[in-house]
Amino acid sequence: MKAQPASPWVERFSPRSEGRLRLFCFPYAGGGAAVFRQWPGLLPEGIELCAVELPGRGRRFGEPLFKTLSLLVSELALHLEPFFDRPFAFYGHSMGGVLAFELARSLRAAKKRGPEILFVSASEPPHRPKKREKILHRLPDPELLQELDRLGGTPPEVLRYRELIELFLPVVRADLELLETYRYSEGSPLSIPLIAFGGREDREVSLKDLPSWAQLTTGDFSLHDLPGDHFFLRSSQEGLLRILSEALRQISRMS
Repeated sequence: MKAQPASPWVERFSPRSEGRLRLFCFPYAGGGAAVFRQWPGLLPEGIELCAVELPGRGRRFGEPLFKTLSLLVSELALHLEPFFDRPFAFYGHSMGGVLAFELARSLRAAKKRGPEILFVSASEPPHRPKKREKILHRLPDPELLQELDRLGGTPPEVLRYRELIELFLPVVRADLELLETYRYSEGSPLSIPLIAFGGREDREVSLKDLPSWAQLTTGDFSLHDLPGDHFFLRSSQEGLLRILSEALRQISRMS
């Protein structure tokens, strides 16, 4: 297989040209590819991690931000297609789960190759009514910062320094607008395995809601709860990657 061209949309921290299966990882609101920097060395041999870098963060700082999920999904389908030349899987956390799900649906609608399996974590089933009391992307800066501090996913150094806040807030606000204005469109379920993860102390996405993801695929479904809040992908990284790795090994053997 030929080497892949460089792309600003994909960060390959440890490229493995011999990888039999690619794992595309989609970050949470305000997050970037760096969220997954430690993962390549913790995944099984033969799995190549491709962390998705969205505009406005990392090497793409300063690029125009997306505020509409459908437009972002269209761009992802276009720019990630060169990397779909071998079997692949999608993993998305929070906002990233919705992105991964809608991208899988978009590829199916276009009759393109789709993921072998979909992993979603800390992500509300998109077809269920939203329960949020506040529209976060419209909050004034001080109130939005309080909400981000409560969620716990923002590095303390960002919240401590005005210069970093001014760089970070437009990105997270755009991501929140993208997520909060998104509306699920009815359609036939996917036909691939879907594995959902939830945090036992997550106050944003309740574990009791996550079984509804099973309605969005005719493939096998399983749900795993892990210790931690909305950002358990950090605090329970070892447990999360152990389950991911076993599922990826099985998919890789069948691909």
